[in-house]
Amino acid sequence: MSDIASHLLRIEIGENPAERLDKALAALVPEEAALSRSRLARLIAEGAVARNGQPVTDIKAKVAPGEIYEITLEPPRAVETQAQDIPLSVLWEDEDLIVIDKPAGLVVHPAPGTEDGTLVNALLHHFGGKLSGIGGEARPGIVHRIDKDTSGLLVVAKSDRAHHGLAQQFERHTVHRHYSALVYGVPSAADPRLRGIRGVSFEAGNILKITSQLARHPTDRQRQAVLFSGGRHAVTRARVVESFAGIAALVDCWLETGRTHQIRVHMSHVGHGLLGDPTYGGKRKLPVRIIGAEAASAVAAFPRQALHAATLGFIHPVRGEELSFTSPLPADFEALLTRLRSASAP
Repeated sequence: MSDIASHLLRIEIGENPAERLDKALAALVPEEAALSRSRLARLIAEGAVARNGQPVTDIKAKVAPGEIYEITLEPPRAVETQAQDIPLSVLWEDEDLIVIDKPAGLVVHPAPGTEDGTLVNALLHHFGGKLSGIGGEARPGIVHRIDKDTSGLLVVAKSDRAHHGLAQQFERHTVHRHYSALVYGVPSAADPRLRGIRGVSFEAGNILKITSQLARHPTDRQRQAVLFSGGRHAVTRARVVESFAGIAALVDCWLETGRTHQIRVHMSHVGHGLLGDPTYGGKRKLPVRIIGAEAASAVAAFPRQALHAATLGFIHPVRGEELSFTSPLPADFEALLTRLRSASAP
């Protein structure tokens, strides 16, 4: 919970927290606040983190469930990212927000190695320099992200009031997001292997539910890892839409929470990694004897994780009306589906 006027972020420590303060806060701060563990450590050292009104300056201080910490953030400061005239597919726009259909390959935020040519550069141009701010840095309204090689829907705030209203909806898990994914194998409640995996359960209608904590991988900072203590709570549900010869499936995944790489790491955890995923998909290949050489080659050559943010629904943070958007599968995803259907037809 945050105090908008004073840029105060309040964090309540939950059950089974990390032992030291910086790690506990890093696991709990909302992702939209953009507070890395190193930045949190600096804020602690500077006296910007308080418990019961008293600054706590030791990053290794012990924490306990139920404690409330207040983090005082600096007012937003301007970014130096340049505006670039990059085409955007706009599904909705008003004075407070914009909904974008992002193509695969477009990075959302500038980062080392990708300083320009991002969605942020495009938004800066599109907005004419009008930014909303949060987390101590003026940013062009980014309240959630999808990976570079994931296509589909994003909502972006154009005003501070919309930014905070949307951020609250994401924090409360009231935003409806469904993703289309192509996975290895066919998840089924009848599979005893699945039922033996920690964090897995099934709901009515053969809906797979995956519940765990997620945190950065201890040795590979570019990956996320499944945990069952510490980290951030994460819940993914998945339903099979179409099966291809029993060796691959199109699934509808929806998020109760929204964590980095959540669908990709959760589906990999249960043995149904995404086709084309270089990070979590492993080195699996579809068997040529079942699917045929042409389809197997098409899957092997697919250049990205087969994941598409297909639907997005939320309450307009200013008008109060319910909004819902859909995005059709992009051409590369649809072409791969066509290959799999043809190869698995009787």
